[in-house]
Amino acid sequence: MELRVDKKSEIPVRQQLAEQIIFAIATAELKPGQALPSVRELARRLKIHHNTVSHAYNDLVSRTWLVGRRGSRVIVRTAGGSADWTKGCDVDDLINATIRLAREQGHSLQALRERVAARLLAEPPDHVLVVEQEPGLRRLIQEEIRGWVTLPVEGCSLADLDAHPGLAIGALTVAGHYAIGKIEPLVPKSLPAIALTFGGADKHLEMLRQLRQPSIVAVVSVSAAFLQTARSVLVPALGQRHTMQEFRFPLDNPKAVSAADLVFADSIAHPHLIKHTKIYQYRLISPDSLEYIRTAMKSDTTTR
Repeated sequence: MELRVDKKSEIPVRQQLAEQIIFAIATAELKPGQALPSVRELARRLKIHHNTVSHAYNDLVSRTWLVGRRGSRVIVRTAGGSADWTKGCDVDDLINATIRLAREQGHSLQALRERVAARLLAEPPDHVLVVEQEPGLRRLIQEEIRGWVTLPVEGCSLADLDAHPGLAIGALTVAGHYAIGKIEPLVPKSLPAIALTFGGADKHLEMLRQLRQPSIVAVVSVSAAFLQTARSVLVPALGQRHTMQEFRFPLDNPKAVSAADLVFADSIAHPHLIKHTKIYQYRLISPDSLEYIRTAMKSDTTTR
């Protein structure tokens, strides 16, 4: 895991660190159950005070991204919320975990067909249900999935699903893998939720590093969470030479973006800004996750 912080940025180092760790979890660079460096080790690596690292870790533990135990290093939260999540699981829970693990290791759903025959005999879904708490991020995930499937794509928050479990009936439920542990108990075991991973930002960071002149970099998105994470991830590459501007879409003043030298836009904003000569799209969902959704639907219907 590569972490970088800019001590001169107006964004607190603690926030930069926390958001970059969240980004690493969302993009599966950090895996469920994986231990993070100790507080002092990471502080030494980044040349920051150990209290800053400790505060960032504690914040992520309180927000359930990480799990901390006395005398041990913090770990990435697993599907069940702790490193011992397999204790007390029934057969269906273990099958769900096997499907997710197989996907992470690159195995297709077809390869597991004989082992999960009972799962493939479930009624086929008639729509995709995106479960995400932040409205803008939920809308963005829905939009990207629509480009890959023929079924209707709907969305709801975790609170909505908890209050109305019937929303998951007949749905292929998908959510960020960081939230799957909270969602699994709310969906039918015959049609387990699919965990999404998000794409990395290596290409975009490389574009920033190649800028030779001081530049204005704009990030445009429908999601407040997207903008917050982008700021913390891009800040170390921006340094003091470049300026970052954030814009919520739809834009109040479309001309404001035209002053930027480089524009990163999400999948919803991008088609509306294509006239800008230096605009680059950031696709939120990783191609592997999108392909897995499509494969899961085809596999489910072809078993009948």
